[in-house]
Amino acid sequence: MKRILVIEDEKNLSRFIELELKYEGYQVGLAYDGRGGLEKALNEDWDIILLDLMLPNLNGLEVCRRIRQVKAIPIVMITARDSVMDRVSGLDSGADDYIVKPFAIEELLARLRAVFRRSGNDEAASNQTTYHYRDITVLKESRQVFKLDHEIEVTKREYDLLLAFLENINIVLTREVLLNKVWGYDTEVETNVVDVYVRYLRNKIDSPDEDSYIQTVRGTGYVMRT
Repeated sequence: MKRILVIEDEKNLSRFIELELKYEGYQVGLAYDGRGGLEKALNEDWDIILLDLMLPNLNGLEVCRRIRQVKAIPIVMITARDSVMDRVSGLDSGADDYIVKPFAIEELLARLRAVFRRSGNDEAASNQTTYHYRDITVLKESRQVFKLDHEIEVTKREYDLLLAFLENINIVLTREVLLNKVWGYDTEVETNVVDVYVRYLRNKIDSPDEDSYIQTVRGTGYVMRT
């Protein structure tokens, strides 16, 4: 039986989540403030942690950072704030996913299943090399790409291109380098095909209201930056 720790100061919401998760067969622990939640997280074994962003005594971002220093437990951040910076801050602090209040229990359960699958707590995801970038997750061996809990269908070229960026975070890759990595040294295609496939990939993974995952470095090539 998987064990889930819920760190949430709204007791009515905590109780609701607890009842629903128990109904689904999970074992549930509760904490109502940051320090108490951190102590439970570090001193007991959990399969996943649901962590509120705004907590008394110690905020969720700090709790997440401190857990990440010693444990690799999957963490889903619960937040009432849906700004890009709040989501980025949560993910950068070590969270694996986030969910915005108010949420339907069906969405929460779907996100838990997705995080279990991506983190290797599901049999299908075991022994996978996993890459995380913002809210993108890639399982290398099964060649799967997820954005939050949604799987994105990509072609072989698009996947190989995305993997090249993920394996070279913060490194500017020229079109020639990308051409060699994705198409091979013996290819006869022109370097502008890289631009075409970057556009294809952006269309699949980018959101209209957010900066592109793949940044253009004018006159040089492309990069994914943390």
